[in-house]
Amino acid sequence: MTAAGAFAPPEVAISVEGLSKKFGDRLVVDNLTMSVRRGQIYGFLGPNGSGKTTTIRMLCGLLTPDAGHGTCLGLDIRTQSREIRKHVGYMTQKFSLYTDLSVRENLEFVARLYGVPRPEDAAQQALVRLGLEGRGRQLAGELSGGWKQRLALGACILPAPQLLLLDEPTAGVDPQARREFWAQIHDLAAEGLTVLVSTHYMDEAERCHEIAYIAYGHLLARGTVAEVVAGSGLVTYVVDVARDGRDPGAVIAALSKALSGNPAVKMVAPFGISLHVSGHDADALEAAIAPFRAQEGLSWRRETATLEDVFIDLMMRSQDMLR
Repeated sequence: MTAAGAFAPPEVAISVEGLSKKFGDRLVVDNLTMSVRRGQIYGFLGPNGSGKTTTIRMLCGLLTPDAGHGTCLGLDIRTQSREIRKHVGYMTQKFSLYTDLSVRENLEFVARLYGVPRPEDAAQQALVRLGLEGRGRQLAGELSGGWKQRLALGACILPAPQLLLLDEPTAGVDPQARREFWAQIHDLAAEGLTVLVSTHYMDEAERCHEIAYIAYGHLLARGTVAEVVAGSGLVTYVVDVARDGRDPGAVIAALSKALSGNPAVKMVAPFGISLHVSGHDADALEAAIAPFRAQEGLSWRRETATLEDVFIDLMMRSQDMLR
């Protein structure tokens, strides 16, 4: 057992230290250390190509790190990766079941593939649990995006995994289906299933128990949403534009352009007919916006930074790392 695993308490599903991974000359993950508790929904955020998928695969033994050590589900990620994979369900963004088989046939096939006892009964239970019982005979290829998502989730949990990996599972799915999907994920987590999910949706990140922001191989932030927002040190002002006959979009664009060149302003982001203006130095930011406070038709208020404000700020910081 590794040093990290020797001290991982039973309630910890994943505990790793110093994980690094290279592909050729490119360092994809650099010295990552983190832990995930059992029954936790852990969200991974970050730009494309930032190392999220590579990190997830190393955490659960699907990919061997070049450096570092740790455990997943009490098993060594280096020496017991095959055993780890037996307890992992992996749901990819792309629907990967058989479109020319019915919903029930897909579930029964997966049950038989994994040696689930009484596969017909197991498939029926999955149909009922996920609200698919009225669609058992429907071809999987005829399902909408949201129903395909339910079917894929049902197939993943049929073998009763201890760890579920979700790679942007709700891309292209309507808001109601996304909400229903997340209700199911929280039910599964309440039963003890550990979930790792990568997402670009801020509302989904806020549904996670903890999140981690990874950019270009580096872990820049982690913790609960409240901890990540507080740890960002962002000071944010929201500017509302009055409906006084002027084009609010033009007003916002002009204000954004005027503020963007100020070194105290680290982020300017439009939200409808409002503008979020953020910085890390409260006094310097106040001085930067002072000339615009008296401008007619603008209403300024200081608010707590949103997770999206923090996400944009972290993206900008991660881009600076590449320069």
